[in-house]
Amino acid sequence: MLRIINEPTAAAMAYGFGKKEEETTIFVVDLGGGTFDVSILVIEDGIFEVVSTRGDTHLGGIDFDNRVLDYFVEFIKRVHKWDISKDNFIKKKLRLEIERAKRALSSEHEYVFTISEIFGE
Repeated sequence: MLRIINEPTAAAMAYGFGKKEEETTIFVVDLGGGTFDVSILVIEDGIFEVVSTRGDTHLGGIDFDNRVLDYFVEFIKRVHKWDISKDNFIKKKLRLEIERAKRALSSEHEYVFTISEIFGE
């Protein structure tokens, strides 16, 4: 028998949640291509129950990347006194690093990069 499951349940299963016998509550974040979705699941005896799910169609993928990029552009301007807002090459490098960080944070607790890596110093 085939069944269709929602993305948060699929993500929880893919990461191996639900293998313990005890009841577990997890919070799943899906920062997809165009939306930002969060869900709360309760898993007990291998049964996944989606308790709550919410999303924002105006905060996901490229929208999230743009907001993080804007933050770093302002941070660099404030701390390093360098306005990179018109430098498309530097902004592209920074955007690529933001994307790497997003991917890394799918499986890691933290991601560190230095500004000098972006500027090639």
